[in-house]
Amino acid sequence: MSHQTGITANEKLLRVFGKSKEGKLRLIKISIENEELTCTGMQEVKKDWEKDYDKFIAPLIEENTPCYILYRLDEKTSLGHAWLLLSYVPETATIRQKMLYASTKATLKLEFGSSHIKEELHATTKDETTLQGYYRNKKNFAAPAPLTSREEELNEIKKTEVNTDISTDTRHQTLGGINFPLTEAASNAIKDATHGLHDYLQFKIDLQNEIIELVKAKKLALSDLQKEIPKDQARYHIFSFKHTHEGDYLESFVFIYSMPGYSCSVKERMMYSSCKQPFLKVIEDYGMEIAKRLEIDDGDELTEEFLMEELHPKKILHRPQFAKPKGPPNRGPKRLTRPQQAE
Repeated sequence: MSHQTGITANEKLLRVFGKSKEGKLRLIKISIENEELTCTGMQEVKKDWEKDYDKFIAPLIEENTPCYILYRLDEKTSLGHAWLLLSYVPETATIRQKMLYASTKATLKLEFGSSHIKEELHATTKDETTLQGYYRNKKNFAAPAPLTSREEELNEIKKTEVNTDISTDTRHQTLGGINFPLTEAASNAIKDATHGLHDYLQFKIDLQNEIIELVKAKKLALSDLQKEIPKDQARYHIFSFKHTHEGDYLESFVFIYSMPGYSCSVKERMMYSSCKQPFLKVIEDYGMEIAKRLEIDDGDELTEEFLMEELHPKKILHRPQFAKPKGPPNRGPKRLTRPQQAE
């Protein structure tokens, strides 16, 4: 985790953040002034995001002065509009300014809501803050990353699955897992949950586009957890179970894979099963420690007693000794045998 400065948003900026979720604001300029994050500029939506981009951003960029700009895109996610976070820190800025803006960005994202930020752009020149600079940056990062040997292997498997005949003679094959990418909102929600911003996350697989999407991210009491489990669709869930055990207060992340019986299609069942392990690996790579992994078919199972038993199973300290059965009655005295003496 990066070092943070303790600089937080002032009341005015927090009110602007709240207003931004209504969808009318196109842009918010944020600066660090008097050891706090403050709003130093706003613009409402006029046209589409590309036409508004240079018209709104260019006048706000000062040659030698760092700032953050939150820019609302027209794309929508399950949580609302997607936003771009532009960090402008010119080379002419002082070392203190560079360090201050770099280490405060994480706080800004948390207070605005990381799950709403779809893209990030870091600029050091005014040219990089233009729409052309934005597209240049996207092009530079669009080149595919080199595949691992496992990813290459999975690609080959996918190719061989096309037009495959299945019969009674077909041999059963199993895959180690299919690694679908996460949307930006899903990745950010996991990171936010590790910082305590969410108690509950729900994810679904977009089977057509082969990605994992965020469905819900919120604070949630254990008593309401059962209501969040769909009765007719498969889902992945992460729940922060707050409890005490042997006098210690614990906050344990529980991963729940819910599959409601056979009401789901065979394809859906196969994909959720195959994607589970790679998805768990991604979660752990983001720094979230999963204390328990559960598979359920009904949300009614998720009671406090059930979770406590799964996380802290009772230990049997003393096993009863096996009692030797009594011999049959009236079997007569034991026969004594004399040891043979060597001649």
